[in-house]
Amino acid sequence: MQAVVSIYNFQQYRHVESPGWKLGWEWRGSEAIKEMIGAEATEQGDCSLFKGPLLPHCCEKMPEIIDLLPEPPYHMRNANCCKGGVLSSMTQNPLQYKASFKMGIMKAPLHNDTKLIIPKIFSIGLPGYTCGSPFTVAPTKYRGDGGRRWMQSFLTWEVTCTYSQRRAFRYPTCCVSLSAFYSETIVECSRCSCGCQGVGTKCVNPGDSPPALLFTHGDEVVPPVVACTQHMCPIRMHWHVKQSYMGYWRVKMTVTNLNFAKNYTSWNIVVQHPSLQDDTGMFWGNPFYNDILLQSGEDGNVQAELLLKKDPGMFTFKDGWTFPRRLYFDGDECVIPPPDRYPRIPVHHYSTGFSLYYIFLTLVAFTVCLLYIRAYVLNVNIIRHSISWLYIHPFVMIRAGDRLNLKSKARDMN
Repeated sequence: MQAVVSIYNFQQYRHVESPGWKLGWEWRGSEAIKEMIGAEATEQGDCSLFKGPLLPHCCEKMPEIIDLLPEPPYHMRNANCCKGGVLSSMTQNPLQYKASFKMGIMKAPLHNDTKLIIPKIFSIGLPGYTCGSPFTVAPTKYRGDGGRRWMQSFLTWEVTCTYSQRRAFRYPTCCVSLSAFYSETIVECSRCSCGCQGVGTKCVNPGDSPPALLFTHGDEVVPPVVACTQHMCPIRMHWHVKQSYMGYWRVKMTVTNLNFAKNYTSWNIVVQHPSLQDDTGMFWGNPFYNDILLQSGEDGNVQAELLLKKDPGMFTFKDGWTFPRRLYFDGDECVIPPPDRYPRIPVHHYSTGFSLYYIFLTLVAFTVCLLYIRAYVLNVNIIRHSISWLYIHPFVMIRAGDRLNLKSKARDMN
């Protein structure tokens, strides 16, 4: 009997990167895989129960199936196959989120039961994914006779696999640092965001070369070998509020790979912020230009700038509004510093009116002082003039009301 197996990645943002998926299950009976197109089993197993010049492709009780590499021989190809197990997310590339292969199933010759029983214990071979039990659905239909005829399978079942970041990694895999043009403060990634030095993850000190034995060999997946930092994250994201215009504001994003043992292929970033459409934006690299984030080193970073439109009803530089609410790298959430550490606008930016008020008061006080000084100078001049007149007539006693008689008395005395 023939079976067609299809794998769909319904994740909106998380893709399946190299070395790709490895589909596995357990046969309930004595089934074996006779032949395969578009994929292959990693082990042939013990096929001693089968006779003939051509042995089955795989006789394992629990086979493990992997995708073919690109550009295999034509007779081994199948639709949606041959991508090395890599599946894109639905948002990033909706044409590359599916894989498919065909296989012929046979029973051991010593068993008369030819009924196919649905296998059990499915797995996808990816960290963090857990597969449920298979369940039957309506039989699928497919085209035959060059597309002129619909044909129907006699049995179809589905298996759903779900992802958990906590299952995939013991610690987070990325962190976020923040800065802004209006503040001299640079908020670094929080200490021990992805683990602490000396606990679990191996790290390389500045100037040292990582041991070659720690690198990936073939399809083997090894733990990250990261640069020794206070946060110990393989990936660091930096969000910098760069400039402010009349109707727009500019942000610079920098992604740095601190992992010496891995290139991140077809990387993507998801940002949650009110300025983005539906509060969420997804960003990825240009093919053949910067879609591969290289290992830690001088070229192990990617930079991009965003020009965002200001919404007068919500835009503000206060209280860290310009920084992202959440940020994901390759579908996994990054650790963001707490809001009380965000770069703040200096106080005088908030109190322009308050400062002008005190400047006005100072000017008023200064003016009043000048008026008092002027009045004081005038009074001194009047007093000096009065003293001079009294000195000329020292012998005259002046009293209020006697001013009219003063000159006549003086004439009489003469």
